[in-house]
Amino acid sequence: MQLRPDNPVIVQGDGKVLVETQHPRYEDVRDFLGRFAELEASPELLHTYRITPLSLWNAASAGLKKEGLIEGLRGWSKFDVPPDVLETVSSTIERYGLVKLVPHPKDEDLLRLEFASGYVAKLVSKEPTLTELLVADGRRAWGIHPGHRGIFKQRALQAGWPVEDLAGFRAGSPLEMELAETMEGNGKPFNPRPYQWEAARKWWQDGRPSGGCGVVVLACGAGKTIVAMTAMSLVKTKTLILATNQAAVSQWVRELIDKTSLTEADVGMYTGTTKVLKPVTVATYQIMTWRRSKEAEFEHLHVFEDEDWGLIVYDEVHLLPAPVFGATATIQGRRRLGLTATLVREDGREGDVFALVGPKRYDLPWQLLQQQGFIADTSCYEVRVPFSRRQFDRYERANANGKFRIASSNPRKLDVIDSLLKKHREDNVLIIGTYIDQLENISRRFRAPLITGKTPHREREVLFDKFRKGRIRQLVVSKVANFSIDLPDANIAIQVSGTFGSRQEEAQRLGRILRPKKKAAIFYTVVTGDTKEQDFALKRQLFLTEQGYRYHIVDHDRL
Repeated sequence: MQLRPDNPVIVQGDGKVLVETQHPRYEDVRDFLGRFAELEASPELLHTYRITPLSLWNAASAGLKKEGLIEGLRGWSKFDVPPDVLETVSSTIERYGLVKLVPHPKDEDLLRLEFASGYVAKLVSKEPTLTELLVADGRRAWGIHPGHRGIFKQRALQAGWPVEDLAGFRAGSPLEMELAETMEGNGKPFNPRPYQWEAARKWWQDGRPSGGCGVVVLACGAGKTIVAMTAMSLVKTKTLILATNQAAVSQWVRELIDKTSLTEADVGMYTGTTKVLKPVTVATYQIMTWRRSKEAEFEHLHVFEDEDWGLIVYDEVHLLPAPVFGATATIQGRRRLGLTATLVREDGREGDVFALVGPKRYDLPWQLLQQQGFIADTSCYEVRVPFSRRQFDRYERANANGKFRIASSNPRKLDVIDSLLKKHREDNVLIIGTYIDQLENISRRFRAPLITGKTPHREREVLFDKFRKGRIRQLVVSKVANFSIDLPDANIAIQVSGTFGSRQEEAQRLGRILRPKKKAAIFYTVVTGDTKEQDFALKRQLFLTEQGYRYHIVDHDRL
């Protein structure tokens, strides 16, 4: 075995990759591994990555070749990479594209399956979950009905056969649309940033059969909305956009009218209060999944089929609800663009995003965007506070869920908030949490307005507008502000409670302060030390660590 002690990587036989974080070239290694592996643990000195089939297939779809991957692993490793790992990596990444879906040359009622070899065809045709979907298509050939396109790809992925979908898309109703030369709101020139153009073009792939579906991963504040509008200007077709909430819908409509040739007559909203379908329609996930009871039908999913959409845009695709997955499986003939800051899903359905929306087409590290000045230079701190004796006794007597809630709502966090608000009295501060009673208490004590799910939309917009204009400096927000809220001047975030170990929530909350600005951006997470909350905080930080952020741990009395 050859030893290279100056290298920072150890590849284990179980597929885990250990990385020394103090190595001078740690950032280069992190960026390399981030293309095809998932960060699993991030203690201060040694990070652990895991190479998974899905991470390899996403890398393959983005053009990463096995030769470059294996050469990199060998080049960075202290020891020889275990042969079994190299074989697994090679055989896994090669599976992408062994099964292809293509248009049938003669029968419009079928899609043809192309296999890399007769042996692959034999293996796939014997998969129990796929057999019922296969249609004999001549001698030793197979096809599927177009209506089974989505479910076939789902099942094939689960069976270890990632399908390369080259079957093409329906054009949809044409829509003449261009990006604006100047922004309507202020008359300034408008030009998408180079990486936004690159993301849109990699998704579109010049209109080839492999293009027009997939996911773009960019940091919050990096302009995913502009990527979508750039993609729309390439496709030029009737478009349905799905967003997280009413505020996000309003924001999309404003951006579309401000930065494209579309007018108010071209853009409609489909929400709980307004249902207007136009050439470009922005709807909420909530209205699409609304039904009168658990036994009733979803009353609005028909919108996917009723109009001749040529493009569906899924904002915050990592939040895609299960019923929308089902609807997406039936509309595989339409182009699809997913937008997200993180492909992490708390329900483990990343594979369904890959199969139904499409593979990852573009992913730009957050730190690179920060270095280029496109997102704010941000510092992250975890502030640890103790319990009072009385609260500690309550914590010890509680069950697991109770322990987390008690630790999250620790009254001593109020003293930390007090210190931070005094320290940042000239800054624009968001106080973000999960538990409404905790947020109401904070709102009363510090006389800061509170926005929750029950706050009427019009009142939310008024408060957000006052915050943007500097008329109020502090705003207390619940989970409703996790997504798609544009508060460009917010530069301090104080997170007082979160959803267990949700990495996606951590990323989204940091995103509230990532718009470039003159003031320094700081993200504080206030955690009760030596509790379950601290344990979950370590899990929440995984995604940010993967993006290159380092958390500074400080005690409450050293702020």
